[in-house]
Amino acid sequence: MAVNVCHFLPSQLSSFIPTCRLLALKSSKARITCSAKPLSSHMEARGKFLEFPHASAPIRALMFDLVSTVENRLDSQLSPCTLPPDVQYFENQNGNAQASLQIRSGLNSSSIDFILGSWIHCELPTGALNITSLSAYLNSSTDAPNFLIELIQSSPTSLIFILDLPPRKDLVLDPDYLHTFYESTKLDTYRQMLEKVPEVRPYFSPTLYIRCAVSPTAIMVRIETESGESARTEEIVRSYVDPVAKELLEIWLNQCARAEREVEETDKAYLEKRDSVNRSKTIEIDLASSFPRLFGQEVADRVIGEIRKVYTGT
Repeated sequence: MAVNVCHFLPSQLSSFIPTCRLLALKSSKARITCSAKPLSSHMEARGKFLEFPHASAPIRALMFDLVSTVENRLDSQLSPCTLPPDVQYFENQNGNAQASLQIRSGLNSSSIDFILGSWIHCELPTGALNITSLSAYLNSSTDAPNFLIELIQSSPTSLIFILDLPPRKDLVLDPDYLHTFYESTKLDTYRQMLEKVPEVRPYFSPTLYIRCAVSPTAIMVRIETESGESARTEEIVRSYVDPVAKELLEIWLNQCARAEREVEETDKAYLEKRDSVNRSKTIEIDLASSFPRLFGQEVADRVIGEIRKVYTGT
């Protein structure tokens, strides 16, 4: 899942929200460092990821808390991140675009397929673009929704916030699914609460695929404050974005990740096909066009190749 933010980037760079999502092993907050040298170990790369070095203070705190919560609740169901260090952290030749990626696959006995996460920072002619994200994908042993959060900040006073439990079934054909995961959990109240904040406006992705893949309760908003009012943006993140994100993660952990759902063999085949199409589309939209331009073809091929291995299971 992703959202197109090509209007932030030069030369019509399209669909630049990474499908690389974030998770890490247990660790305390890491000290921010500025070294641009290649990372040589998994521990060093994991520490780099946990820094969220370019995010604003409230976003950094939120993402660290979300990682910690997912980690504490699901760690026993996950394998360690085995990505090469030069895929866990990478940058372009000029050093003006950097990214950190963590992927942890679920154990065979788990309903977790994999957890992905990232932060990306790039210096653009119009200013810095910073993206942090976390998502969790379930496997075909359950049909429960996945989890997604992305924060895209193009300036200290402009932020796009995406939060959703993307469905894995057709909600028209399965009203019980709609009721179980979206109506009974009252997910729409969180969107309604956020949209009452004066600086918050609905955000509409220019990519139609994104719009049809999210749930009807998806939070997709733009937060815009007055020029020079970066403190207000941070206040909105602390007072509204932070608690809403944590509430929805708790709902996902309790109602989706732990839900015991009986899935028939025919339904498993449907889920596997749907998930496969969704992941292929994600790579096409998120990475194939933007990563070569941001990081160069060699780096892009290396990173996308590792992501494909996780997505396809090969």
